[in-house]
Amino acid sequence: MTVVKENFTEEQTKFISSALDFAIHAHRDQQRKSGSPFIEHPIATAQYLAQLRMDPDTVAAGLLHDTLEDCDVEYKELVNRFNPSVAALVDSVTKLNADGSMLPWNRDGTIPISGGLDGGSQREAELATARAASMRKMFVAMAKDVRVVVIKLADRLHNMLTLKALPHNRQIAIARETLEIYAPLAHRLGMWDLKWRLEDESFKYLQPREFRALSRLLQRKRAEREEYVERVTAETKQALADADIKAEVTGRAKHIYSIHQKAARYAAQSKKLTDIHDLFALRVFVDSVGDCYAALGVIHGMWPPMSGQFDDYIATPKDNMYQSLHTTVRALDGFPVEVQIRTPEMHNISENGIAAHTLYKEGGNSLDRFDEGMTLLRQLLESDRDQGEDFEWLEQIKTDILRDQVFVYTPAGDVVELPAGGTALDFAYKIHTDLGHLTGGAIVNGKLTGLNKPLHNGDTVTIQKRKGEGKPRLDWLNPDLGYLKTASARTKVSQWFRRQEREAQQAQGREFLSRQLRRLHEKLSHEDVAKAMGYGSPNELYELIGSGNLHAGEVVAKLMSATPDAPEHIPEKPLKKVDDTSGTIVMGMSGLLTREARCCNPVYGDEIIGYLTRGRGVTIHRALCSNLRGKDQPDRLVEVDWGHSPSRIPARFKIEAWDRVGLIRDLTSLVSEETVNIHSLTSTEDEETSTCTVTLTVYTTGSKQLSRLFSRLENVRGVFGIVRQGL
Repeated sequence: MTVVKENFTEEQTKFISSALDFAIHAHRDQQRKSGSPFIEHPIATAQYLAQLRMDPDTVAAGLLHDTLEDCDVEYKELVNRFNPSVAALVDSVTKLNADGSMLPWNRDGTIPISGGLDGGSQREAELATARAASMRKMFVAMAKDVRVVVIKLADRLHNMLTLKALPHNRQIAIARETLEIYAPLAHRLGMWDLKWRLEDESFKYLQPREFRALSRLLQRKRAEREEYVERVTAETKQALADADIKAEVTGRAKHIYSIHQKAARYAAQSKKLTDIHDLFALRVFVDSVGDCYAALGVIHGMWPPMSGQFDDYIATPKDNMYQSLHTTVRALDGFPVEVQIRTPEMHNISENGIAAHTLYKEGGNSLDRFDEGMTLLRQLLESDRDQGEDFEWLEQIKTDILRDQVFVYTPAGDVVELPAGGTALDFAYKIHTDLGHLTGGAIVNGKLTGLNKPLHNGDTVTIQKRKGEGKPRLDWLNPDLGYLKTASARTKVSQWFRRQEREAQQAQGREFLSRQLRRLHEKLSHEDVAKAMGYGSPNELYELIGSGNLHAGEVVAKLMSATPDAPEHIPEKPLKKVDDTSGTIVMGMSGLLTREARCCNPVYGDEIIGYLTRGRGVTIHRALCSNLRGKDQPDRLVEVDWGHSPSRIPARFKIEAWDRVGLIRDLTSLVSEETVNIHSLTSTEDEETSTCTVTLTVYTTGSKQLSRLFSRLENVRGVFGIVRQGL
């Protein structure tokens, strides 16, 4: 590694060499998909880091970044052999599952999918979830130590340069992730050289035909463009020299993906690629900031500047500390030429961004100054606190943070950062969720503006509130209408509607449960039911019932009966006394009469308990009966159980319904379908209200059959209430 010896001291080189030896030994039996030794990958990663002149710990971590993941190496071993800083860097770029275990990713960063269509899709979803969690871990770690992402970007660059050895589907997956996440991340960090290399490599795999066609076209026009740029460069140098400004002027070819994007914008204006003349840009390097502005004056004196094409990033640097003067002029033959004017130090920051800062190299305070200027780091930490689900968080990162930013102002003059294309509605939700819900209109720079109009740098935005309760509109979520560009705002609106749906489900579930308890003559509180079912609050139970995931009858049946409706075998425990009428057993006693309590009417299958009365034997109650006496006299409570009796148990209930022809027929037919015998049926009509009351006594096998029968009877046309009664 010659680049290490060139950029580091002898002691630092020795430290990095020890990391190289350790990595070679750890990866000694491993190969890449191309068949080459795996160690080539960490070496290439470390070489790029060394070229950026990162500190020795970062270069060493680049060599070791796959040892925790792919080798039998533990975190403590890295701490002991090197230092805690190196170990922490390696751990931060190591992919973890949601539960903290290592993810079974391929070494190229893709998800290994196995199994058929059914199991494979589920496995893919599980691993995609874990992948989002791993990405979140890396971003949060980066916000705390920016060296993490520099290692990850160097790692991704080499993976992209060697992507040809992988299957097509994995090439597409990695290239898409690179274009959506890693290239924008390099852009936000000011690492322009790395950004365009990642973009061009991704473009090559995602749109191979367009990549080849554009490459051939640029090659054919190359000589013509170079000749033109040489002429413009020569005239610019001469004009600056005549003005006594020491400057270096060079031509810069725009990279292929950038030209592809520009061609797409031209196509929208009915222009052809051959109409693009600013495929090259001029860079002017001068010694000082003063010379930058002086050179700008000379160039504008030579050629007229194009309106709206000047940006002063020296006076107002970008959030990634980028500085330069940008202008576009109509140069020779009237063709537009982009010109960038900067000092060599600004250029170093422009190309390498965060890596260009001394940061950890000199031990000074430049890291603190950089962090203060890097809004990206602050945004990452804020988003990690705000978002719950990893997928939602990653979507917010992609749409809200990795895009270019615009800076707008509140009426009080406070600065608000939004992704490019953000709207006034995004602005409102960025200020506060409640303000977003209440938004009725927006005033931008003193003029009433549509809520779906993109904001621009320097805009002052005032939100007009609606009166009444904050209630977002459903069409705000329609992407075709363009109201919301930020994932965070869309999440807040979606959460509001999900909360309304949840509250409606809870209200419906509460009513279903109350109805079921009323019709079964149960006097339990909802809190007791939720506790008995193992839920923390009644709302959890209401939501399950209201959403259809749990039937209220099942809840009551479970509380009323822990035994099957019809036992298939005789219990092994001996029977002490069985009453022929009730079929109940008084445990541990004999010769006692039993009778069912009329307050709760227990039926076969209910959980029951006996109350010992004087001269009247044992009264059988439901275990949850609210009228059970003797709770303060436990000696009068006896254990009872149902005996093995196939006989049917009577139950009576009252049905309220709208009077109509065929109602009794429908009710009795349904009861017969349930193989339930009808003992008696009476019906009374109320002519004033056109309703009728049907009192029905049936013989059932127990509480489960009774609950099922009630549920079916409720669905008979015209029935609006069923209540169980005592016999």
